[in-house]
Amino acid sequence: MGFDEPMGAGKPHVIVFANEKGGTGKSTTAVHVAIALQVRGARVSAFDLDHRQRTLGRYLDNRAETQRRAGRELPIPRHATHDGETHARFEEQFAALSDGADYLVIDTPGRDDEFARMAAQRADTLVTPMNDSFVDFDLIGQVDPDTYKVTRPSFYAELIWDARKARAKADGSTIDWVVLRNRVQHIEARNMRRVSEALDQLAKRVGFRIIPGLGERVIYRELFPKGLTMLDAREFGEMGLAHVAARQELREMMSALGLPEPALPLFA
Repeated sequence: MGFDEPMGAGKPHVIVFANEKGGTGKSTTAVHVAIALQVRGARVSAFDLDHRQRTLGRYLDNRAETQRRAGRELPIPRHATHDGETHARFEEQFAALSDGADYLVIDTPGRDDEFARMAAQRADTLVTPMNDSFVDFDLIGQVDPDTYKVTRPSFYAELIWDARKARAKADGSTIDWVVLRNRVQHIEARNMRRVSEALDQLAKRVGFRIIPGLGERVIYRELFPKGLTMLDAREFGEMGLAHVAARQELREMMSALGLPEPALPLFA
C-alpha cells in the first residue's frame, strides 16, 4: 500500500515494531513514527506490549509530564501498556486504542512473546529495526562464515512468513514487512557492504523491503527523560548540526515507510 493510497474506513493502519533482539532502536523509532504521524494531523494510538521495560509507555508518560511542567501543548498519542498475561485484556485494549484512530503503533518486547506474535498477525506494516551488523542479521538469516552468502532464513524470518500466511487466510490482507536498517557509528565499511549484500539476498528470498533508519546518536538517549522527539524543535532552543541531520534521517525514514495517508507535509 503506497503513501498516497487511501486508508480503509473504520479501522486503523496497524504499524508493529517487532524484533526479538534488544538494542536495535525499536522503541525510539516507534515513538518518533507515532509523533511524526500526529504532528501531520493524524489520529494516533500507541500500544506498548513490553510490560517489563515499558519504554514506549514511559517515553509518552515523560512527554505528558513535560507538557504539564512547561505549560506547552505537545502532540501525545493515546497510549496503553499491556499486562503481558491476559488475552482478554489484549483484545480490550487493542479495540479501545483502534477506535477512532488512523494509526495504531505497537511496540513489542525484545524477546519471543505470544502477544507480539498476535500483534504481528494484525500488522499492516511490520517494521523490524536492525543495526548494521551480522549479530543483528542473524535474527533473520544465516550466512556462510567464509563467503558471507545467505545460507537460509532464520527462525524469526520463518515466524513472520507464518504470520503473513495466517493474515492472508484470516482476511485476505497482506503484511508489508519492512527491515529498518539503522546506522551504527564507527562501523567498518567492508562489514557494512557485506551486511547490505546479505540483506539484499535475503529480501529476495523472503520478501521484505529495506529502508534507511536512524543513526546512532547520543541525542536520542538524552531526549527520553523529557519524552521529547526530534520533532520538538521549540523545546531544544538552538539546534545543532546533529539535530538537523537527525531530523533529515527521520524525514527520509517516514517517506520510505510508505504509509497510506494523503500526501501532506511531514513536518516543518
